[in-house]
Amino acid sequence: MSSCATEVTPDVEAKPAEPTAHEEHPLVALTSKAAEKVREIRDAEKIETDYGLRLRVVGGGCSGFSYDLYFDQVVEGDKTFDSHGVKLCVDQMSLMYLAGTEVDYVEGLQGAGFKFGNPNVKSTCGCGSSFSV
Repeated sequence: MSSCATEVTPDVEAKPAEPTAHEEHPLVALTSKAAEKVREIRDAEKIETDYGLRLRVVGGGCSGFSYDLYFDQVVEGDKTFDSHGVKLCVDQMSLMYLAGTEVDYVEGLQGAGFKFGNPNVKSTCGCGSSFSV
C-alpha cells in the first residue's frame, strides 16, 4: 500500500495562471503590419531596444476612456508580451480594459494610425478617440 496521500482543501479556489510573454495567444497583441510600423518608428526615432511599447488606458475623452501608446521602460508590476518581435508592456489597471485587444496599423482616406480592436468596448464616441466599457 502506498504511503502517499493527497490533501484536499475545500476553501481554496483555483486561480488562473498568470499570463507570460511566451503564451501562444497573449492578452494584448499587434498585427504584423502594426509591429512593422512600430519597428519603423523605433528605428527612425533611434529609441533604445530595451524600451517596450506601452499600451495604456487613461481616463478622459467624451466616452470616458482613451488609449495611450508610447515607448517606455518596463517597470515593476507591468505585464509584458512579445508580439511579432515587439515587446509590449501594460500596467495592471490598463490590462483589465485591454484584455483580448489587438492593435492594427491602418491607412485610409482619413489618415493613418494605430487602431485598437478591443472586445471589451461597449461604445465609442463619434470621433472614435475614446470609449466606454
